Amino acid sequence: MNPVVVVHGGGASNISKDRKERVRQGIIRAATVGYNILQEGGSAVDAVEGAVTVLEDDPEFNAGCGSVLNVNGEVEMDASIMNGKDLSSGAVSAVRCIANPIKLARLVMEKTPHCFLTDQGAAKFAADMGVPEVPEKQLITERNIKHPEGESGQTRALPHRTRKDSSRGC
Repeated sequence: MNPVVVVHGGGASNISKDRKERVRQGIIRAATVGYNILQEGGSAVDAVEGAVTVLEDDPEFNAGCGSVLNVNGEVEMDASIMNGKDLSSGAVSAVRCIANPIKLARLVMEKTPHCFLTDQGAAKFAADMGVPEVPEKQLITERNIKHPEGESGQTRALPHRTRKDSSRGC
């Protein structure tokens, strides 16, 4: 059997020609990683996690590094994963300061009786599982700062942040 891996890198249509090529290359890298995992005998879940990790690590995408900022100008991320064989699933939301939320979602699927953890519960679980934190600034790109509305183009007001406002960081 020859596996097929399909990667969706987002639906943005209003991006520069140069950036389109970087996005295309990122999608190719993600699909290649997933495909190689399958070729080496890994599971479909392994391939999905591997491919999504590539997207989360690439600042051209709005997952992980490059995430769209919330209304407070902070990074909060979501991720979910599902095993088609047994329909088990894991998801996290409002995750902060974790480079690869997809890895945390998989841990939720495999290590808990739950299917979804959010915010403080997800943060506690990540700490309990030894998932390393990264500084929030590592997840924010120049593009996030220049275009906080993300690819949707919807404008939203970002409040002025003071030192006190940003104390919820990592």
